[in-house]
Amino acid sequence: MHENTTHRRIGLTQIHIAVLLAGGAGLFAKLVPVSPMVLTSGRTIFGSLALLGFAILTKASLRVRNRKDLFVLLASGMILAAHWFTFFLSIQVSSVAIGLLAFSTFPLFTTFLEPLVLGERLRRQDVVTAIVVTVGLGLVTPSFDFGNQLTQGLLWGILSAFCYAVLSLLSRSTSSSYPAATIAFYQQGFAALCSLPFALQWEGALAAKDVLNLALLGVVFTALLQGLVVASLRHLRAQTTSVVFGLEPVYGILLAWIVIGEVPALRTVAGGVLICGAVLWASFSHGKAAAHG
Repeated sequence: MHENTTHRRIGLTQIHIAVLLAGGAGLFAKLVPVSPMVLTSGRTIFGSLALLGFAILTKASLRVRNRKDLFVLLASGMILAAHWFTFFLSIQVSSVAIGLLAFSTFPLFTTFLEPLVLGERLRRQDVVTAIVVTVGLGLVTPSFDFGNQLTQGLLWGILSAFCYAVLSLLSRSTSSSYPAATIAFYQQGFAALCSLPFALQWEGALAAKDVLNLALLGVVFTALLQGLVVASLRHLRAQTTSVVFGLEPVYGILLAWIVIGEVPALRTVAGGVLICGAVLWASFSHGKAAAHG
């Protein structure tokens, strides 16, 4: 009993650190004065190199078994690049709070895409969750003027959430055949190849500090984050980790407050409570349904 409790504490510590890093990744969009595509390219280049180093050290196999799997991993990498580009763009044109809250709606997209792609039944509570999240997004949106930068940020964040939902569905098709680190390596490697040509079109100049920040983003806030999530699953159920990940906007907003002094408006906080509450409830209820089903 004591051993199980200890393992659970280790797992919870690992997943909370991972979620803290996930929330903190958004700050780089404000801290590093480069384009969203340069951020995406830097993150994926350093992240894939770190994962390659990990694979070499642990002698993990990176062999892809067939062309179909290679195509799925390539498509996943392209969507991952689109996800991170729209995520960073969302934060740059608006705020860390709005970008993170918009992105946190991705479980909602997953819920509605699964019945279409996998033929799973849509439940009534999923519709209720969608309504609550929509109300929350309405509160977060200062106006419905597309010329408003905060509104633009919200829309880019929602697109980022949609891309991530598609990515998660694609990842499910290979997750049973390959280790998580192997999938992450190929996804980030292909994302780097897709984003690098666009990043090279940026006309600015990278300072040494910017390169160090990109390396930090890729190694610590991406590769290490991935490793902590995988490690936590040895001690926790996947449902538990998904519930904890619902706290990503909370951690990110707090970090933005502390590090860059970005204080969210009261309306944003109210919308965030609705969105995070609905996402947490949906994650928890789906976990219970899976356990009883």
